[in-house]
Amino acid sequence: MDPGRPKSVKIIVEMSGHSRWAGIKHKKGLADAKRGKLWTKIVREIAIAAKIGGGHPDANPRLRKAMDDARDANMPADNIKKAIQRGTGELPGVSYEELVYEGYGPSGVALIVEVTTDNKNRTAGEIRRTFSQHGGNLGETGSVGWMFSSKGLMTVEKSKATEDQLMTVALDAGAEDIQSEDPDVFEVTTQPADFEKVKKALETAQIPVASAEVTMLPKTYVKLTGASAGQMLSLMNALEDHDDVKNVYANFDIPKEIIEAASK
Repeated sequence: MDPGRPKSVKIIVEMSGHSRWAGIKHKKGLADAKRGKLWTKIVREIAIAAKIGGGHPDANPRLRKAMDDARDANMPADNIKKAIQRGTGELPGVSYEELVYEGYGPSGVALIVEVTTDNKNRTAGEIRRTFSQHGGNLGETGSVGWMFSSKGLMTVEKSKATEDQLMTVALDAGAEDIQSEDPDVFEVTTQPADFEKVKKALETAQIPVASAEVTMLPKTYVKLTGASAGQMLSLMNALEDHDDVKNVYANFDIPKEIIEAASK
């Protein structure tokens, strides 16, 4: 939630929708790990993080996060080490670059797609084709980016902590907001610069974090039901299944039962 923005049920419900989709992505990520797809994406992220910020995770938060993701996906330590060395140039490897595409899905839903690629012409064509096959289209740079804010987002299962515990620890560490309207999880938002500090404070307090990411949260939402909702979720799945796609952000608001049905 943006500073100074009034809290409302609408915002709370839609934030929860974001977490529902993030939860599905996490489960899908575990399945992807079995196929090696997740490892491929994490290796690229480690290499780029090391290339940009150096190979020491203590001085490179992005690399530290990528290494945490690698361990969560049960990636062997040797794979992590080699990915870092390719990023720093100690080992030869493919050169990747990061690109961001913006566009629209069904019913005008705004999307931001972050990719990591070694062939931007190939990737651009494939991303464009994916959009068009699922009722969307690519837009110009900047066409939808203004509809999102960069935020840290963490979820904590309600069975693992009380709201009072969470507020004491997270808010004292610099969290921006805590939402409790989702029946299953608390949602903690931060400024990106405070993300690591708040996450570490929760870990130190032995409050398990179910998911944690620096993400792009929408400022406004498009409500979808029926065929449009199904088409939108198909587009999300198709984009996230692409080997070059790192993250997809969208401002859809789809009922919980439709999201859960689509994940099965």
